[in-house]
Amino acid sequence: MKRLTKKEEEIMNLFWDHGDLFVKELRDLCPEPRPHINTLSTQVRLLELEGYLRHREYGATYQYYAAIPREDYRKEKLDNVVSRYFGKSYLRAISSLVRDEKVSVEELRSLIESTESNGR
Repeated sequence: MKRLTKKEEEIMNLFWDHGDLFVKELRDLCPEPRPHINTLSTQVRLLELEGYLRHREYGATYQYYAAIPREDYRKEKLDNVVSRYFGKSYLRAISSLVRDEKVSVEELRSLIESTESNGR
């Protein structure tokens, strides 16, 4: 799957947050200034072509829904970042977060302990 633009991600977040939507409903959820309905329809159709959305037909109109769960998208995006910037090493990524003080060693210990107590 291709990487989403910021605008495409915003649209997908509306589907993930609100479920199945007609383009008019999607437009009503967009922040001001709202995109033109034709522009939004084009963006939705492109997201469908890329495999992010699917639709159900109701007469002459379509209701769209997310084809992939948000969590799958997040995992794929994280995998891409780790692959691209950390040589496919999650350890390097975590080390960078600790070194930059984004995550503390204590937080990592707590995470490991909670993971072990959950049987993972």
